[in-house]
Amino acid sequence: METNTFAWDVTEPFVLSTLVSAEHIDEFGHANNVQYLRWCEQVAWEHSRSLGLSIERYRELGCGCVARRHELDYLLPTFVDDELLLGTWVAENDGRLSSWRAYQLIRVADGRTVLRGRTQWISVDMNSGRPRRMPPEFVAAYRPAIASS
Repeated sequence: METNTFAWDVTEPFVLSTLVSAEHIDEFGHANNVQYLRWCEQVAWEHSRSLGLSIERYRELGCGCVARRHELDYLLPTFVDDELLLGTWVAENDGRLSSWRAYQLIRVADGRTVLRGRTQWISVDMNSGRPRRMPPEFVAAYRPAIASS
């Protein structure tokens, strides 16, 4: 599927496709809010791996990123059999301790954005869990994306 035909917030998001299934549905009959966070985490890890920063690489470097804050704006509900495009990109990176990753989830059938979100990630020492300056590999890989015009 050609993902660049959709109205993304950035020029080149990292994109995965998923299908809403019955297990994602809550008592209100639509995808549960916690599932959206799971999808954001899934696409974030896949993007990170594509940049060469898997959990194994984090361990080798002795440094990883942990979530400090999530901001999710649920714009439209999704239902069983909705195909979604999960888009993500690095929105900000201070090159020291903190970066922000953005998310945009689009329903394929109508091209509408169903969620926008952001997560603030903090660089930490893998052994102590304490904040630690980003290694050069993080600064190089987690570069902010270019906004769409």
